[in-house]
Amino acid sequence: MLKFSQTNAHETLNKEWLVTNGIGGYASSTISGANTRRYHGLLVAALNPPIERKVLVSKIEESIIESTGEMLSLSSNYFPGVVHPNGYQQLVQFERNPLPSVVFTVNANKVCKTIFMVHGSNTTVVEYENKGEKNITMSLNPFYVYRDYHSLYHEDTEFCHYYNLNDNILEVFTCHNAPLYIKYSSGKFNEAFNWFKNYQYPEEQLRGQDYSEDAFSLGNVDVKLKPGEKIYLTFSTENEIVNQLPEKLKQTEIKRLKALIPKTVKSKFLQDLIRAADQFVVDRKLTQSKSIIAGYHWFTDWGRDTMIAMQGLTIAIGKQAESKSILKTFFNHLDSGMLPNRFPDDVSDQPEYNTIDATLWLFVALYKYYKAFGDAEFAKENFHYLDEIIQAHIQGTRYNIHVTDKGFLFGGEGIAQLTWMDARIGDYVVTPRHGCPVEIQALWYNALQIYLYFGKELKCEHKTTVKNMAEKIKTNFLYYFLNDGGYLNDVINPDGSIDASIRPNQIYALSLPFPIINKKTGKNILKVVEKHLSTPYGLRSLSPFSTAFKPFYEGNQWNRDTAYHQGTVWTFLLADYFQACLYVYGNTPDILNKINISMSALEKHFYESECIHGVSEIFDGLNPETGKGTVHQAWSVSALIQILQLEQGINASKKLANV
Repeated sequence: MLKFSQTNAHETLNKEWLVTNGIGGYASSTISGANTRRYHGLLVAALNPPIERKVLVSKIEESIIESTGEMLSLSSNYFPGVVHPNGYQQLVQFERNPLPSVVFTVNANKVCKTIFMVHGSNTTVVEYENKGEKNITMSLNPFYVYRDYHSLYHEDTEFCHYYNLNDNILEVFTCHNAPLYIKYSSGKFNEAFNWFKNYQYPEEQLRGQDYSEDAFSLGNVDVKLKPGEKIYLTFSTENEIVNQLPEKLKQTEIKRLKALIPKTVKSKFLQDLIRAADQFVVDRKLTQSKSIIAGYHWFTDWGRDTMIAMQGLTIAIGKQAESKSILKTFFNHLDSGMLPNRFPDDVSDQPEYNTIDATLWLFVALYKYYKAFGDAEFAKENFHYLDEIIQAHIQGTRYNIHVTDKGFLFGGEGIAQLTWMDARIGDYVVTPRHGCPVEIQALWYNALQIYLYFGKELKCEHKTTVKNMAEKIKTNFLYYFLNDGGYLNDVINPDGSIDASIRPNQIYALSLPFPIINKKTGKNILKVVEKHLSTPYGLRSLSPFSTAFKPFYEGNQWNRDTAYHQGTVWTFLLADYFQACLYVYGNTPDILNKINISMSALEKHFYESECIHGVSEIFDGLNPETGKGTVHQAWSVSALIQILQLEQGINASKKLANV
């Protein structure tokens, strides 16, 4: 629980909350209710789950009407040069668990506002409860837009043709012929068509984007509430949902959230991370299966992110059905031996097959799935896909991806960015990594070993020549990648050119299920990583001693994208970093201490900063304390879950050793 007073009321303007609906839609804003991003809204619906996200309800303007007629506003908005009204100064408390709720106190009045979504439905419910000791009258005025969540809305866009009002339900027909249903559980609706103009979104301004928007109002709902009484406003794209009792919908959602936590999990932090993890797992309508949203607010489901993130979001916490469904989704979208990098926002567009590592991460995800659940039948029925992938890479596939005479996997042509360090602005490639990147070799080696493992384990017919390929790459790896500085080159090319930048990609040579180098060599590599890249919040993407190092991730798109992989700290890398440390050093007190330092910093971030109960995508390379990028990133949450389980494993082994 967070508490506020006049001295820290401004914090409510930048701390955010997020709830999701399991199909790609969400509701999100700041604690104060002042939207600071174009992506904020009370109902951001996924019209073709989990994509085609539209902002339909922007916010609600809330006021208490005193018996004297005085309006006491609980709302806050950014306008040019001013925050108005100042309702944020009346906010005294925010609680995130199990649902986001805020408490306002003004002139002896006390109101609690709670927000949730209906799982599996584009429906948001907002509850207001009179927590004071006297009757109050509230005026609630919802603001509407109808736009893609990446865009903005303005007065010259006609909002609706008409609406029907029947039994406290407004059926609004927009110019886009997409009905929106609004139900108020009590009170009186007062029609008043108005445009409210020139709202400012400061986070968009900081990002160098357009940041001004208008919103439309149909009118307000006035309601009298006795102490303890509530009013619910339900916003939905589904007529059936608004006819259900909102209190029952609320209790159903609370029950669902409680059921997410395995009985064996006692750590509150891990419990809340598991609930946070659930926000990324979504239904994919076109494939009738599960997928993972890479990050909120603006990412969709990406192949690479999904394969990495599912290791913590579903596999590690025992969600076998979800894990299996996700793997099926991507197996079914293999093309020329490659997984899609991204499912596009527009359903008329085809998936993008421009990644070299997502496909290799599929092997790791399937291996960990099998180790966790022992599902031999599923692994066996999909083994032919593994064979198909390996053969496609040997024969050569898109973007000149092929195996070199040294056994390495080469990839890249033109301006295509195939690895996770994929920032590009137009035709300018920020981190060109064509050739043989170090993590791709570690992943390729693991793909070969996992293929061999399943072939033997499941008695599947497999090509024994793959063993020779695995041995070849391992034999050549250190000779070509280990340099005089005691660390691994980031990229090598058959022509002899080398990129010896100190980057975190080398940790994968130590952290994956089948390490490609020994522990002795790994110690020197980790020393370099610890000196140049390690922070409590994640690993830097480039050494701060490099002339290309960018200490801050900020500004317009050019400034941000050129800093994205040039020193910015990435939290998701911590899971593999600590796994590498355990492989090289074993269960030492020093490793446990490092884990504790990171978890302490990130736990504080999770509960108190940026998106409450969220983990940011990235942090600045210099003084990484403030979260940047997306406020809630799938593989960041996944990493924390995996690290906490590593920590539990270390502590458990120590207890056994002392018995």
